[in-house]
Amino acid sequence: MIFESLRPFIDELRKNNELAIIEAPVDPVLEIAEIHRRVIDREGPALLFTNVKGSPFPVVTNLFGTSRRVDLAFGPRPEQLVNRLVGAMDTLLPPTLPALWREKDMFFDLVKVGMRNVPRDRAPILQGSRTERPLAGLPALTSWQEDGGPFVTLPLVYTEHPLHHKKHNLGMYRMQVYDDSTTGMHIQIHRGGGFHYHEAELRNEALPVSVFLGGPPAMIASAIAPLPENVPELLLASFILGGKLPMVDNPLGGHRIPAEAEFAIVGNIPPHERRPEGPFGDHYGYYSLKHDFPVFKVNHMWHRKDAIYPATIVGKPRQEDYYMGEFLQRLLSPVFPIVMSGVRSLWTYAETGFHPLAAAVVRESYSREALGTAFRILGEGQLSLTKFLIITDRSIDLADFPLLLETVLERFDPQRDMFIFNNTSHDTLDYTGPRLNHGSKAVLMGVGEPVRNLPGEYTDGEISGIDRIKPYCRGCLVVEGASYESDPELGAHLAEELSARNCEWPLIVLADDADIADAQTPFLWTTFTRFNPAADLYAASETSRHHIGYKLPIVIDARMKPGYPDELFPREDIVQLVDRRWKEYFQTASWIG
Repeated sequence: MIFESLRPFIDELRKNNELAIIEAPVDPVLEIAEIHRRVIDREGPALLFTNVKGSPFPVVTNLFGTSRRVDLAFGPRPEQLVNRLVGAMDTLLPPTLPALWREKDMFFDLVKVGMRNVPRDRAPILQGSRTERPLAGLPALTSWQEDGGPFVTLPLVYTEHPLHHKKHNLGMYRMQVYDDSTTGMHIQIHRGGGFHYHEAELRNEALPVSVFLGGPPAMIASAIAPLPENVPELLLASFILGGKLPMVDNPLGGHRIPAEAEFAIVGNIPPHERRPEGPFGDHYGYYSLKHDFPVFKVNHMWHRKDAIYPATIVGKPRQEDYYMGEFLQRLLSPVFPIVMSGVRSLWTYAETGFHPLAAAVVRESYSREALGTAFRILGEGQLSLTKFLIITDRSIDLADFPLLLETVLERFDPQRDMFIFNNTSHDTLDYTGPRLNHGSKAVLMGVGEPVRNLPGEYTDGEISGIDRIKPYCRGCLVVEGASYESDPELGAHLAEELSARNCEWPLIVLADDADIADAQTPFLWTTFTRFNPAADLYAASETSRHHIGYKLPIVIDARMKPGYPDELFPREDIVQLVDRRWKEYFQTASWIG
């Protein structure tokens, strides 16, 4: 089914018992977020709040909070078409008339990709407008108690290159609401919108910006998709939608806007103007701290007469971004081998916030080809922000991380297969580096035939300074000892002691709680959001011809460290409030959790 707006999608959720309508009055400050988090933890339905304090607009959240709802939103057609396109390249190069005829249905689908203009009187987005205090009453949510204020959390931020207006970007950059006509714009320097703003600042010009809320679910997916810089997101939205995206001219000037959006917020970002933004509880599961970011000045806002405000809540995995990320990786994974020769499959891990960890199955047709492919991956778009990259040439399911790790550790040669690069870029939300946007990277490779048998049960006795020991998978041990503040050198001591003992476990993860070994999500989240490779990887090593060779075991110090932002926890009085009101929220809904 094709959804040209949120409305038919919400109706479809209702028909499938995937929507709970909450008519009780709720507060957009913390209360809605706490309800949302509990529902998504229990794999519950999407939530439509019809009585939001201080706002005339209802709020919908958790639209994509399960794999089933993602499947309802997009269906199998986009993935099938991508696979068919990739498969057709072998038969259509060079093109022949019989081959073109066999693929005629595919070409008919591709002809539908693009945008179409609709008359203003047929564009629901133009039913209401505001030019005075345009953001007044917008139910932006405050998700966590230390947040700097309310944030727009599901904005589709549209910009165009200042010199080449046909080159557009649709990104999702959170917006802290300062007042009724001003927000922050968390437009990171390594994103498409950030490139556009950089070019505008070089010319000392304001960057025109249009922010869309709602519209086809395909637009939400395309805004967060990790596309190459020059691939237009609106075309991807049309591709997922399966038809041309309806657009309408803005009567007050500026960019065209999606005719089926719920809200269109129009303004500009002045050059060289910054304002403190944050803190904000983000999808890494911690607070991103207060920093100076550009300012979005709103001129006017269009909205449907009965507009629904879409929002999401981010925090510790798994949240909505996990399920959307799964869909986008499935959708785009067949394209990776075309864009990056040598890559067979690639996966980034939502459990870590995506950028901290990626893995790839690559070709190794000659010695060290895999290393060249690793460099290729680290030079591709948003993949350049990857902090830890794992490479193998074995055909395995990369989403199964224990299997991946065992496969690599069986084949890993520490003398030549681990590389650490200091003084590189980090994702803006990753605070493990020495300062904002700065950090390091590591590449771990395991290709060819196994070189060792991995242990599965620990039987080597006590380890100095360690209180608890648990295997995560074969070859990887999680150990718990003193906090970093109490013993900052524990990681180095572990590497030294275990190397001297000829420890048979190639990888040791030092954590504040050994119980992270019990499941993939806590292991990945804790390990890869709490270490910077150049600072927190320990192993005996030697240098030869400018290459550092390591000796086993490799120790990752994944303890919380001074300067890291706080982990996200809900405020206790809000927890108690939601406890008391739980049945009230769902008294008219079929789902109560």
